[in-house]
Amino acid sequence: MPNDTVVATSICDVAATLGEGPIWVARDSALWFVDIKAPCVYRFDPDSASLDSWEAPDQVGWVIPETGGGFLAGVRGGLHRFDPATGSFDLLAPVHAETPGNRLNDAARAPDGRVWFGTMDNAETAKSGHVYHWQDGTLTQTDVPPVAITNGPAISPDGRTLYTVDTLGKAIDAWTVGADGTLDDRRPFIVVGPDDGHPDGAICDSEGGVWVGFFGGWAARRYAPDGTCTDVVRFPVANITKIALGGADGRTAYATTAAKGLDAAALAEQPLAGNLFTFRVAVPGVPVEPVTL
Repeated sequence: MPNDTVVATSICDVAATLGEGPIWVARDSALWFVDIKAPCVYRFDPDSASLDSWEAPDQVGWVIPETGGGFLAGVRGGLHRFDPATGSFDLLAPVHAETPGNRLNDAARAPDGRVWFGTMDNAETAKSGHVYHWQDGTLTQTDVPPVAITNGPAISPDGRTLYTVDTLGKAIDAWTVGADGTLDDRRPFIVVGPDDGHPDGAICDSEGGVWVGFFGGWAARRYAPDGTCTDVVRFPVANITKIALGGADGRTAYATTAAKGLDAAALAEQPLAGNLFTFRVAVPGVPVEPVTL
């Protein structure tokens, strides 16, 4: 039976409409994340409990640190370089210019430096969301079948397995990753039960376990590489969007949440909706190395 005794606690009042993309950045010992709908980028310093923010030019799904001190950012319309020192967002590569109803949604850096990310229909209906990878300035659309809302992708510690999330389809698939970024051997990883909400953001820890936030599920879950659920963490809010693992030992989990879709009655029952939460885990995360732009 999975461990389900852990309850997450709110660590920072954010009240995000759609908090997403948490990532532990070791170079400044801080958690970075976004509110897609605000749209803005946040930096949370756990030592001082301070929260800084930067306005984004459009809906922003994620940021990943880059070697020059800034970040690679997934903003609606394309990949950008975000510079916190100036607040600037500079376009690097257009994405979905031909489909303005789409936006970038979630991403991960692979051990080889390749950045995997997905797109989605902003209206959450059309199956127009694709999975891409980007490396050395080259953008590649993969053969992952399109869905309305992609999430993840998550990358195994050895870089050989990619996990793609079909949020509305309530399923996660595993793929074998070739040296050139090609995907093969698609197989089901998990199918989500009817009462567990929708699978949202996903990450891998250092043992290859997959942490998944559940939108409308009041929980985050960890799955072993064979798909067995090992941990269930409960939340006092319904919409858990993604987990990041960090801190000095890599065992502090941070979770973004969302107030999106909650009516007045639900918000009154969930006053912490949209906040940043934390809990401790047994298996540390994988440090995220900066990408080279």
